[in-house]
Amino acid sequence: MTVPAPADPLLAPRPALAQQAAHGPAHSPTHMRVSLAFVEHRVNIWLRFGRPVRETILDRWRRTAQFAPGALCCRVQWVGNAYGTALWRLMVLQAPMPFDDAQRVAGVSPGARILLRAEGERQVKPVLEAIDAIEQVGIDPCAVAVAYWRTLGNRLAARQPLPEYTAERHAAHLVRGLLQ
Repeated sequence: MTVPAPADPLLAPRPALAQQAAHGPAHSPTHMRVSLAFVEHRVNIWLRFGRPVRETILDRWRRTAQFAPGALCCRVQWVGNAYGTALWRLMVLQAPMPFDDAQRVAGVSPGARILLRAEGERQVKPVLEAIDAIEQVGIDPCAVAVAYWRTLGNRLAARQPLPEYTAERHAAHLVRGLLQ
């Protein structure tokens, strides 16, 4: 026995809604959504670190990553043209908590707290080296103290040497988190 289709097309089940119900909403208003893209030799926007709660592939070149409130990520943007690199930008972002203020960032919805912003090869390469050094110590960059990323950004702006993130500094950050 087959069930007849409803006479009203608005009442007919839609595959997209059925899939959304099975896998949760495609976009949660409390999550930060970061747009990522890759077009060979032209655009490469990728995550250096971060733990998205959901990734969505939009098409062959684009995808989005969603982050829970308070989560950290590092978004690297490289744009090239026929003459080489036109733009190289790195941002360490924190997903805002509901009802918190956030800065507007292109490709990030609804916005984010910008903890560190580096533009150009002279600034981006030292930050990538600092992230590599943190990982070599065995620390996940997502677990690094927010104050360290802000300090790193301020040192970059002042053209001062960048501080190291040591295991002792990380242990102090973890103890501070337990006391709060």
